[in-house]
Amino acid sequence: MLFLVAALMLLGVTLGAVAHAPLGFSVVAAVVIAAWLGVFALRERHARRRDASH
Repeated sequence: MLFLVAALMLLGVTLGAVAHAPLGFSVVAAVVIAAWLGVFALRERHARRRDASH
């Protein structure tokens, strides 16, 4: 429960900061975060497939 409260507070702070940032900065930050999450997901998928084959 404490984790959920902390996550919601962090989300609120992040959304508040994005509301005051220029649109271009917000878009660039969103693209960078999406790319990072995509790379992470691909690495995890590759690692799980490699572990399953052994």
